Amino acid sequence: MNDLKNICVFCGSSDGNDSAITEAAETLGKRFAEQHIQLVYGAAKIGVMGTLAKTVLDNKGKVLGIIPDFLKKKEVVHLGLTELVTTQNMHERKLKMQELSDGFIALPGGFGTLEELFEIITWLQLGLHNKPIGLLNVNGFFDDLLKMLETMVRKGFVSMENYNLLLVSNSVDILLQKMEDFKPPQLPKWLSEERT
Repeated sequence: MNDLKNICVFCGSSDGNDSAITEAAETLGKRFAEQHIQLVYGAAKIGVMGTLAKTVLDNKGKVLGIIPDFLKKKEVVHLGLTELVTTQNMHERKLKMQELSDGFIALPGGFGTLEELFEIITWLQLGLHNKPIGLLNVNGFFDDLLKMLETMVRKGFVSMENYNLLLVSNSVDILLQKMEDFKPPQLPKWLSEERT
């Protein structure tokens, strides 16, 4: 069982046009507060990110925001968080998110969300961390992405073991349970420290 006290959530800085996504962010935020899980996220007050943070805070939960200095100056930062960490750049922000989190969840979003998701799963694949990564597939948002990943498996670019590193559900509770039960994979020989 993984002790998930801090979960980093990657999600959109826009609201999108599907109310089910906003509702899922609110459900996740309430669950975090109920289960005393601190939200770690990108510190924005707008979009799905803002909805998620507001919900956690409204339900007396804790929120840690991590934002690079150049974005902080653009007035998108949420100033009512439990804690706010400012980094020099995007790379430092992602490293700090990884260091301070026990697991990761991707909600619907755009390029930035996908970039963060794929970087953190690549780090897991390479053994740079051993934390669970969940995909909350709200209203089929990620269906086409999952089909693309299946194509990558079929064409021999992603192993089935690495495909299965991504935990997927359309239910907040089921996804959190999968993350608690997650067992990290053994590293292949060529990545292990016992190289000859």
